[in-house]
Amino acid sequence: METQASSTGRESPAPVCVFVPATTANLGPGFDCLGMALNLENRVRFEITGSGLQVDIQGEGAGSLSSDHTNLIVKALQQVYRTAGKTPPLGLHIHCHNQIPVGSGLGSSAAAVLAGLLGGNALLGNPLKPGELLRLGLEFEGHADNLAAAWYGGLVLVAAGSTDEADWPLIRRIDVAPLKLAVVVPEITLPTAEARRVLPRQVSIEDSTFNMSRALLVVEAFRSGDLDLLGKVMDDRLHQPYRLELVPGAQQAMQAARQAGA
Repeated sequence: METQASSTGRESPAPVCVFVPATTANLGPGFDCLGMALNLENRVRFEITGSGLQVDIQGEGAGSLSSDHTNLIVKALQQVYRTAGKTPPLGLHIHCHNQIPVGSGLGSSAAAVLAGLLGGNALLGNPLKPGELLRLGLEFEGHADNLAAAWYGGLVLVAAGSTDEADWPLIRRIDVAPLKLAVVVPEITLPTAEARRVLPRQVSIEDSTFNMSRALLVVEAFRSGDLDLLGKVMDDRLHQPYRLELVPGAQQAMQAARQAGA
């Protein structure tokens, strides 16, 4: 990696730029196991400087996202350094240009975590392997569908496992047929923790089978571009019935979209 002289006279890594796409996960019946990358991205530039932490945010989240050590990008970067046995830099400038709306279900938190992981790893000369970085990301996110989709692109299939198992999570990427998406963002913020809190701890075998059978067909519909099939198999019984109640008008919006041809 190229280096540059710092104000202390020591050589510092060259600035690093990371591009992370938005993602949509929980695709229909694919709760926590299907995610897909979108052509909307956050761009983050990392530069080790002489002193202090500076986080600049432009675009989505400007004025609302934290700009100190509590920022997810900063926390993820610091975790990479600690995992690699290094001391996080005291002087760091992070410039964010965000296109992904915050709290909109488009993976903004996963994008922040992944940006920090990739940026920190690149500044160190990439000592951590992709699997190690994904497992670090799981410590922040708790699930890998958005993270994996942002990393690999396309449609990803994720099988979760324990974070201390070397070859988990298992991930496979599938190219999808060209597809146009319309994103509808409610004028409310629904934190992930709140959305998960309403989910039942147990579900029936009938609902599990309902979702599994349709999740298989969702993958085939995306792969082949069969929108007629996709429209028939996007129903879910594991999380949507509980979460839709948290977003006023969501059910009506979905019905209107389908009537309009979505």
